[in-house]
Amino acid sequence: MKKTLLTANLTVLAAALMASSALAADLRILTAVTGGKDAAEHEQFVAELEEHLGLDIEMVKPASDYNNVLFTSLASGERYDLIYGDSSMLPGLIDQGAITDMTDMVAASAVLSDETAIPAGEWALFDIDGRKWAVPNKFEGGTLPTIRQDWLEESGMETPVTLDDWTAFFKWARDNKDGAYGLSTSKLYDIQGFMSAAGIKAGYVMEDGKRTIPYATEGAAEVYDWFAMLSEEGLLDPNFVTNGSGEFRNLFMTDRVAAVTYWDAWVGLFNNIMATDHPDSSFEAKGVAGVPGPDGDIILRRGNASLWMMPANAENPENAIKFLEFWHSEPGYVLGTLGVEGVDYTVAADGSYELTEQGQAHGMDHGAPRVTSTTWEHPFPALPGVEEAQEIIMEHASTEYLPAEWSEAQPIVEKHAFQAMLGEVTGAEAVSAMHAELLAAGLIDE
Repeated sequence: MKKTLLTANLTVLAAALMASSALAADLRILTAVTGGKDAAEHEQFVAELEEHLGLDIEMVKPASDYNNVLFTSLASGERYDLIYGDSSMLPGLIDQGAITDMTDMVAASAVLSDETAIPAGEWALFDIDGRKWAVPNKFEGGTLPTIRQDWLEESGMETPVTLDDWTAFFKWARDNKDGAYGLSTSKLYDIQGFMSAAGIKAGYVMEDGKRTIPYATEGAAEVYDWFAMLSEEGLLDPNFVTNGSGEFRNLFMTDRVAAVTYWDAWVGLFNNIMATDHPDSSFEAKGVAGVPGPDGDIILRRGNASLWMMPANAENPENAIKFLEFWHSEPGYVLGTLGVEGVDYTVAADGSYELTEQGQAHGMDHGAPRVTSTTWEHPFPALPGVEEAQEIIMEHASTEYLPAEWSEAQPIVEKHAFQAMLGEVTGAEAVSAMHAELLAAGLIDE
C-alpha cells in the first residue's frame, strides 16, 4: 500500500514538474533595481520588455532583502538566466562555481563587444584575470566633496585645493552663514577626498601579497588630526558619527553646512531639487576634486560595478544575451532611464519626449539612470553640475577592494577613527590602536 501511494505521489510530482517546465518562461531574471517602481508598474515594465524581445519573461524583483533572496536562490539551485549583483560579489560566486564565464559570449556579440556601448574602462572595473564574468548594467559613478558653489563665489575664494584651503572656506561659512558647519558626512562615508591628501585609499590595499588597511597607517594620522581641528573649531558636524545620508543632505539644502561628501549624481539632484522647490534661492552645488597627495595624485572612490551575471545553471543563455544586447541599445536605454512609454513618458509627433507626472516622480531611473554608452544622447539634458562631477570621477576615482573580512574590520577602523576625528585621542594614537587591533584579529597581515 505504501509503495502504491509513493508511486502515485511521484507520478503526480513528475506531472507537476513537466507542467511547470512547459509553462516556464523563455527568460527568468532576478533583479534588485531594474524594473518598475512598484508592483503595478513592474508588470508594465516586463510587458514592454516582452514586446521588444518577443519572449515570455519572468522578472522577479524582491520587495526587500535582495542579497538574502539572491544567495538563498542560488544555494537552492533555483534556475535564473540572469541575476543582478555588483562586482564585490564576483570573487565568491566564481569560487563557488555559481556563475558562468561570459568572455566568449561577449566577444561573439557585436553589441556587447562594441566599446562605444560598453567602454573598456567599464570592463576594467571588474576584470578578473582578463575574463568577463558579467556584463555592466549601468554607468556607476563615484563620491567626491560637493561644495556650496554660491557661497564660495560670495566668499571671493578660489575652489579649495589643499586642506588649508578647505579650512579657510569652512571658517568663512561658519562666520558668515549663521554658524553653519563647514563639512558634514555620514561616518567615514565618504572622507576619501580628504584622505587623498595623505596619498592613501579606503578599504584594503594589497602590498606584496599582504593585506593592509591604509586608514590604519601613520599616513592617515595627520588627516585625522585635521578633522579633530575641524571639530574643535566647530567646523565639522558633530553628528557625522550617527548621520545617515538624509541628515547631511538636509543640512546642505537648508544652509546649515558648506560642503558634504556624496555621489556625483547628487550634484545634479541637489541643484534640481532646489531649483524646483525654491526657485528664488541662490543655491548652487558643485562637485570638487579631492586634495592632491604628496605625489600630486588625487584618490577618489568609484562605486562597485552594477552587473548582470549568468548563473551556471541558466537554461536560456541565448535569451539572456538577447536581453543584454537590448539593454545596451537605444530602446533599452530609454526603458532603463525614462521607463515605460505611456506610463512614465509620452512621445510627441515631432519625436520629443515628455515625462508624465509619474515619470517625473520616478526621476528617470528604472535601473540604469546613467548608461555606459558614450554615444547615446539622453532625451533630457543632464541635471546641472552632473557632467562636470562625472568628469572628476572618471579622471581620479577607482573602486575599493573590500573582501569579506572588511565587515569585521570596518567597525574597528571606524571606532578609532571617530575618537581621533572628535579629538578624543591624537591621530597617531588612533592609528596605533587601530593597527594593533586589526592585526590581533587577523584582519591584516602587517
